[in-house]
Amino acid sequence: MSTSERALNMPAALITGGHGGIGYECAKQLAGGPRFNLILAGRDLTRVEPAAQRLRIGYGVQVTTLQMDTSSLASVRDAASRCRAMIDRGEVDDLQAILCNAGACIEALNHTPDGYEETFATNHLGHFLLIELLIDRVAENGRVVFTASGTHDPETMDGKLVGAVVQPNAIALANDGKDGRKPTSAGKRYSTSKLCNILHAYELDRRLRRSGSSIASIAFDPGSTAGTGFLRGTPKPVQWLATTAFFGWLQRRLGVTMGDLAFSGACLGKIAADPAFANASGKYFQSDDGRLIEMRSSKMSYDEVLAGRLWNDSKELVHLLSGEESVLLK
Repeated sequence: MSTSERALNMPAALITGGHGGIGYECAKQLAGGPRFNLILAGRDLTRVEPAAQRLRIGYGVQVTTLQMDTSSLASVRDAASRCRAMIDRGEVDDLQAILCNAGACIEALNHTPDGYEETFATNHLGHFLLIELLIDRVAENGRVVFTASGTHDPETMDGKLVGAVVQPNAIALANDGKDGRKPTSAGKRYSTSKLCNILHAYELDRRLRRSGSSIASIAFDPGSTAGTGFLRGTPKPVQWLATTAFFGWLQRRLGVTMGDLAFSGACLGKIAADPAFANASGKYFQSDDGRLIEMRSSKMSYDEVLAGRLWNDSKELVHLLSGEESVLLK
């Protein structure tokens, strides 16, 4: 069997934002440990392709690149269609994992071409649509993992510093700041979008269990981690401050959950592939100062009524068509 034939027989993982930060460290973990082929999805292929080439050379796995901007519904639909076509043609195997990892904290109030607030669209709506469109291409015992954040919990220092969450009302979040209404602060928009990630992960778990599926849905907090790029929408001084040793020292003093780029990325890969997490569906894990631990997420994140409403409103916002809705998730 040739090297290319061996590569095609490896399990595959799709990682949004897999070309940088935690996503790239996760990609290295999957390529080097359990030996996954990779699909790296990102907005700018001129940035994605060099990362893919480093992984191909360094680990000898098949790495496919996919242009996808999770803030754009059209981009997500196009990328999902191309991914399905690659699987159907046998160019990659069914997905063993989808890692909903791309995210951003955008300081300015922006609305996407779809008309939705950009942080909410990027962090939640794009991934919601992606899962709907690709869940039936996830293999038995596969996993969907959401990169969330401890900022979703207003009772923790993480949540207090960034900005306490507001109600996870998808319609209101998508239309934040419109019609002359005062916009929610950038920190609150971010933390609430991460609460939506966890509500989504838990509701996905419930729906998969009801359908009899063996696919797992898991939430993961990488901790406060410098070098991830999620602050790209914030002022340059804020981005610089976040990389300093003083900022790390200050966060520890305040009790912030601390991550590490390499360790948190490796943890994300382990959650996606390690047999130790085979029964982790519906759970929440956290990287904190070199430890990967199972945690309880915020009280609000377990509210099934809120989760159901978020799901239904998200379906409306992404204009999900009857033919697009997976039978696994009804």
